[in-house]
Amino acid sequence: MEGRERLPIFALLLANAVSVVGNAMTAVAVPWFVLQTTGSAAKTGLTGAVMALGAVLAAFFGGSIVDRLGFKQTSITADLMSGATVALIPLLYAAGYLPFWQLLVLVFLGAVLDAPGMSARDAMIPDLARSARMRLERANSLDASVPRLAQFLGPPLAGVLIVFLGATGVLWLDAATFAVSAAIVTVAVPAVRFTAEKDDVESRSGYLSELLAGLRFVRTNLLIFSMILVATAANFLDAPLQAVILPVYANEVFGSAPSLGAMLGSFGGGALAGTLLFGLVGHRLPRRLTFVICWFVAGPLAYLTLAMTPTLPVIIGVFVFVGILARPINPIFMMIFQEHTPPGLRGRAFGVLNALAMAATPLGMALGGFLVEGLGLVPTLIGMGVFYLVLTSSMFFNPALRDMDGSMKSGSRTKASDTEPPEKA
Repeated sequence: MEGRERLPIFALLLANAVSVVGNAMTAVAVPWFVLQTTGSAAKTGLTGAVMALGAVLAAFFGGSIVDRLGFKQTSITADLMSGATVALIPLLYAAGYLPFWQLLVLVFLGAVLDAPGMSARDAMIPDLARSARMRLERANSLDASVPRLAQFLGPPLAGVLIVFLGATGVLWLDAATFAVSAAIVTVAVPAVRFTAEKDDVESRSGYLSELLAGLRFVRTNLLIFSMILVATAANFLDAPLQAVILPVYANEVFGSAPSLGAMLGSFGGGALAGTLLFGLVGHRLPRRLTFVICWFVAGPLAYLTLAMTPTLPVIIGVFVFVGILARPINPIFMMIFQEHTPPGLRGRAFGVLNALAMAATPLGMALGGFLVEGLGLVPTLIGMGVFYLVLTSSMFFNPALRDMDGSMKSGSRTKASDTEPPEKA
């Protein structure tokens, strides 16, 4: 009986993993494709920026659509449509008609269509955890660890496959993963239903009013808003690393796509280990101190290590360590939001969360590309590493973040119990 109760949440996690495998391969294939066809770090950064802009807009404006259409239906529809846009890239390239502007349009549309699906799957986790009689900490840890496994496998696999299939062949595989993910959710994940309380949903009279309700909820919760501001600033610095700096680094320093896959994959492997470790002991750790220290060490360490241009094995070792340190951040983030967010507002609140957290990502990617092209790779790495160090050190003095531990001990813990019955022995 317990296996049946837990099948839906494990099916959702599997669908996420399949989708993230494809996205992780695309994260290698698209920038490598742009670098090889244009030779421009600026255009590579611009491609990542356009993709991130699409994700930001979709997360912000798509939250109300998630609540209206339903979590399951949004997940399925977003996967199918996003997969179609990915498939168009190799299809048009094979036909001999894929100018750079058209590539930008396709990656923008793919990001726009993909983001609501991610928000919908995030919103299903608390209810599926309740049905599975699983603690919310463990559910969020699994939700973070399964995609981390995909990110561990995806980039190295993409690096090898590019050698044999080319970047366009990897994009065909990514399109197929979206279809598989949609099929799993269709067959094995039930539609999540909730009873919207009067205070949860202010009005269904208009799209704009619903959108503003989600924004107002996030803005008026000081803890949530402070965490979003931290994430926004950090994502501004994180975004160029994967989309611009590592592809250029792999091309200039090591001269191969497999080296790019190895660097991304090593971070994914460390992230998987860190997520699993947090799942075991995370409930015993102080949230605020864990959150701040992990961010303070992980981000600057990655940039400053690359600035020293060590050997590939050294980078892989450091990235494994950085992945371990970085992983508690997302589960802690999600627990705080889930504990504070009423069910009827989840789609909109999570959409606003994702949108605001990624708001500076397009600028970071575009700026990163121009900095690498204008100043050079190593000066850019040093500057971003120092900037990251200053940013994260400020979190130790942010009074709003002190409520992260307080929410666990008092009011919000009671709220969480409504959706989190004790786990079976």
